[in-house]
Amino acid sequence: MPRTVSLWRGRYAREGLAGLSDKPRPGPPPKYGVETDKRVLAVLDRPPPAGFARWTGGMIAAELGDVHEQQVWRTLRERQIDLDGRKSWCESDDPEFAAKAADVVGLYIAPPEKAIVICVDEKPSIQALERAQGYLKLPSGRTLTGHSHDYRRNGTSTLFAAFEVATGKVTTAHKTRRRRVEFLDFMNDIVAAYPGTALHVVLDNLNTHKPKNDRWLKRHPNVRFHFTPTRASWLNQVEIWFSILEKKSLHGASFTSVKQLRDHIDAFIDVYNKHPKPFVWTKRKVYQRSVKGRRISQL
Repeated sequence: MPRTVSLWRGRYAREGLAGLSDKPRPGPPPKYGVETDKRVLAVLDRPPPAGFARWTGGMIAAELGDVHEQQVWRTLRERQIDLDGRKSWCESDDPEFAAKAADVVGLYIAPPEKAIVICVDEKPSIQALERAQGYLKLPSGRTLTGHSHDYRRNGTSTLFAAFEVATGKVTTAHKTRRRRVEFLDFMNDIVAAYPGTALHVVLDNLNTHKPKNDRWLKRHPNVRFHFTPTRASWLNQVEIWFSILEKKSLHGASFTSVKQLRDHIDAFIDVYNKHPKPFVWTKRKVYQRSVKGRRISQL
């Protein structure tokens, strides 16, 4: 240590601050540089070899020919590119996105006085899958829940749901199909549940929701439909509730019949509605192309 301090003091005495700069080190010059990084990223803009779903570090190195695989991984790590991570996105191309989104978000943040805002949609083809399940003890001593890979299909059911924005209460109905007649039948039940009340209904752009429902709307002047932008059904709060239903009630469950499936869902809804909680919508600005400018590859 004293020797090192003496060395640096001597360099400072002879050269001043310039003497504290790092000197060129012995050895060969770096083999890879900025151009190598650009070549690695350029490969990601091309389709992977035939028969493969995605690039790997080894495949990129083989494609370049003169770049070691470890350098490929180093370049990817420096740019935080995860070749195994997958994420999907949906971009709306609705020319009226801003107006429709503002209409729906406005209902959430500042609902009309003396009116009820509800979000309506369907969860189609819920499968009544029957499979063995239970707790499994591993040789390591760890115990976890699981189910068998084999299953039996016992039919499907479609769930219509209306989520009340102000309270979080959910009203549902089980149907065998997802046609316009089932949708309007469900809406009749919703109107009957709120007699003499103005209803603002948030819907997606499914063809059964529009545009041939004008006659029904004329018979129910207290009901107004508000449609989310195309490919933006995530603006509908009932989709959030569907994810709760899937996670807490349906995922991993086993059913021997459609009736058992429906009874199971009804039991969950009964418990849920005892302590409903509204979703607190805080995002006032919703952007049309949230992914634009963040994609490295346009493939």
